[in-house]
Formats: sequence, structure tokens, C-alpha cells
Amino acid sequence: MTLSRVWRRVPAGAIALMMMAPGQAAAQHPAIQVSEFLNDRAPYPQCHASTIAEVSPGRLVAAWFGGTREGAPDVGIWVTRFESGRWTEPVEVANGVQPDGTRHPTWNPVLFAGPGQPLRLFYKAGPSPRTWWGLVKTSADGGKTWSDAARLPSPLLGPIKNKPVVLADGSWLSPSSTEDSPTGWRAHVERSQDAGRTWEFIGPIDKGAWNLEAIQGSILFHRDGRLQSVGRTRSGVVASTWSGDGGRTWSALEALGLPNPNAGTDAVTLKDGRHLIVYNDAAPLPGTRSGRRYPLVVAVSADGVCWNKAAVIEDQPRPDGYAYPAVVQTSDGLVHITYTWNRQRIRHVVLDPRRLQ
Repeated sequence: MTLSRVWRRVPAGAIALMMMAPGQAAAQHPAIQVSEFLNDRAPYPQCHASTIAEVSPGRLVAAWFGGTREGAPDVGIWVTRFESGRWTEPVEVANGVQPDGTRHPTWNPVLFAGPGQPLRLFYKAGPSPRTWWGLVKTSADGGKTWSDAARLPSPLLGPIKNKPVVLADGSWLSPSSTEDSPTGWRAHVERSQDAGRTWEFIGPIDKGAWNLEAIQGSILFHRDGRLQSVGRTRSGVVASTWSGDGGRTWSALEALGLPNPNAGTDAVTLKDGRHLIVYNDAAPLPGTRSGRRYPLVVAVSADGVCWNKAAVIEDQPRPDGYAYPAVVQTSDGLVHITYTWNRQRIRHVVLDPRRLQ
């Protein structure tokens, strides 16, 4: 059974209605094939920061952190696998327990399936984003079992929220950032030329004329060979930076024509050459650096500069909104998005990008 057949086994409208929560409007956009929750029976009250990866055709893995609340010591990393047409029951695969018994929260898992490599789970542990450190686990069986955690050497943190990418020369490029700098939030990248055994820290990226405090980038590929990273800021806009040398150097940050209410985004370059971003289409509230995290919207672009809103994924007001999307395009051409639904569940949406205009 191919992945596309699995997702299309029920008409898209019927799936959207089946998965509706009370008071939630069904998504009507024709691109939406599936809308479902991944953790309906969660043993924790809150969850956040999901990630998704394809490990082989028809096999997906998703992860997130869950616990009492973000930043609580009991927050761990949970994983579910899509195999044989269904998602497995989520299990906790990592926590922040230290050798002396102290337990710290875990944060922001990122799944990455490098070519010919074990599946990697990057995540952070520590009291806060200003003091956390990066760790990585590997799985040789598509997320069923995991190695012990290895701590990344300072100053490396691994991908902070969004997936690494593989360049034409085989190098891996990981978007990363810090929130503890004396000069505020700073974006950087981490580059590996040996399949993740060693990494080079590149940056921080210049804040530019807008003095943009940016984190959590996503890397896009352009036909002329340039790379672009787009991501979250505390300045009310989505930020953009460019590299013409395979990620070794980056231009100063610029503002894109997309709002950002100090909320996570994710983006991917599609097989047809277009770029797709998932973001909260809202500006910060007056007098603040943050805003509501709804609606959740998909936009597409031919050049990474001019973006057109293509689909609304969620638009119903909720106290904690819809946040921290993760997006991948799988081998069958479909687009998979996971995101936090009101801090209570993780939602999975599948789009047919051919229907996004």
C-alpha cells in the first residue's frame, strides 16, 4: 500500500468532518486530504513543538514534547510512527533526567532522516531556552528503538526547531539559533560535511538594517543555486537571509512581506520548485512583541520574496491557538504538516500541493 493511497482512502471532506472538535469549523480547502490528531489519549495535559520526517516511502515518524506544561521538569519527548496505514500509540523516548537524578525539561525535538543514515532525533534539555543544551539520539529501525543520548559539544545546539537539509555536495545544513546572547536573539547555521559526525558553527547572521532578532530558520533551495533561510522574529515580520556559497556565509537579515506574531514557522521547497511556508497570519498586538497564534496559513512563492496566501488550515479563535508548524514533502509528492493545537494535542494535516494556487 502506497502512502498516497493510505491518505486518500476516505474523501477529504469526510476526514475533515470526522476529525472536527466541538465548535471547530471544518477545513474546506480542496488541497486538504487529511486532518487528524496524533495524541488523542495523551497522559499529559500539554504538548508542543512537533516534528515530522519520512524514513522510507509510506513510513513517517512524528515527535513532540509533552508534560505538565512547557518548561516543567516532567516534559519529555514523545514519538509516534505511521506504518501499515496507521499511527502507533505515542511513547516517550527521551527526558531530561541527569546522572545525579535532577530532571530538567526537554524542548523542541527535530527529526532528520539523512540519506543512508539512521534516523536522528535532535532535542534540547535544560531549565530554559537561554540555558539549554543540544542532544541527539539515533534509531536504526525507523523510530522503534533509540540509542542513548549524546550531548552536542558547545557552542553547537543542533537544529532549534526546523529540519536540517542535505545540499547538492552531500553536506548537511542545520538552521539554528540562540536566545541568550547579550545582543538578543541570534540566528546561525551548523554545517556538517561528514554525515553529522562533526559540525561547523556558522554565524551569527547579521541582524541587518531592521535589527531583526530572528530564530528558528527553515532553509529553502533556489534554482540558481542560492539558499534562503526564513524564520521567526520578535519584530512583527518573517525574516529572510540568503547564501550563495552553500551555507558558508549569509546575507544580513531582511523582512519578508509576511507578518509574524513572535511565533514559529516552517517552510520547504517543493519538488515543482515552488516554496511553501506555514505561519500564523497575525501581527503582534499593539505595544507588544507577540500576538495571537491564529489563523494558521499556508503561503506559496516562486521566488522566496513574494508570497501568496494559498490555504487557511485553522482560523477558529482558541486561547493558545495553533502553533509551531513542521512541514515536509514526502516521496509521493504530498505535503505533511504537524502543529500544536491549543497546547492540548498535535494535529496532522496532509495537503496536495497541486491544488495550492
